Amino acid sequence: LVMARKPFVGGNWKCNGSKESVGALVDILNGAESSLPPASTVDVVVAPVAIHIPFVQSALKPYFAISAQNCSAQGNGAYTGELSADMIKDFGISWVIIGHSERRKLYGEGNELVGKKVEHALKNGLSVIACIGETLEQREANETLAVCEAQLSAIAAGISDWSKVVIAYEPVWAIGTGVVATPEQAQEVHASLRAFIKTKFSADIASAVRIIYGGSVTGDSASNLASKEDVDGFLVGGASLKPDFVKIISAFK
Repeated sequence: LVMARKPFVGGNWKCNGSKESVGALVDILNGAESSLPPASTVDVVVAPVAIHIPFVQSALKPYFAISAQNCSAQGNGAYTGELSADMIKDFGISWVIIGHSERRKLYGEGNELVGKKVEHALKNGLSVIACIGETLEQREANETLAVCEAQLSAIAAGISDWSKVVIAYEPVWAIGTGVVATPEQAQEVHASLRAFIKTKFSADIASAVRIIYGGSVTGDSASNLASKEDVDGFLVGGASLKPDFVKIISAFK
């Protein structure tokens, strides 16, 4: 008997927010909690900017888990400007996003570094939201699966425990552009990734691992995407800063 995969909704706040706006967002989420699907049926995780984490942690109801947006591939030491997995864990934060396309594109994080970060985070007791996805040029050249499989292989090399990993498929051409992959496009890639994991690792891992979709998800597009067999949730960007995030979580009611 295959256990149903528990839906996962992540909110990536990116480099946004002030004390005031983050406080207002926390109030909205806390106020909505009673109307959301029970915590036993969906995992909801939000990723504030690192400097806002202690405040969010103190104010946000425990229904919402908290994630960091990035961590170093090294431990503590002479790494100015970095955030180590140890520190994240020490603050009682259990999740970290690694390999987001903005980190890859703007900060030159390649597959190898992303794989090292995933391995280091897992070894230090964090759970990981590992991001993959192709650019528009790659999609138009029919390289979607080749790109995603290469990214996934680099991540998988460092995975000791697949139950601690959520794979986020985020087509770069859909992030922040307002262009959403159709439910059919998302399902096609998710199913192909699951098949790849089955072939490369095992049927058990493939059927259990959560593969979530990211890329301009809104309250309006969420329920159609959520209905697809291999779409196990979302990594939400811009909409996670708005009341719309509540509607997205409710797609799993």
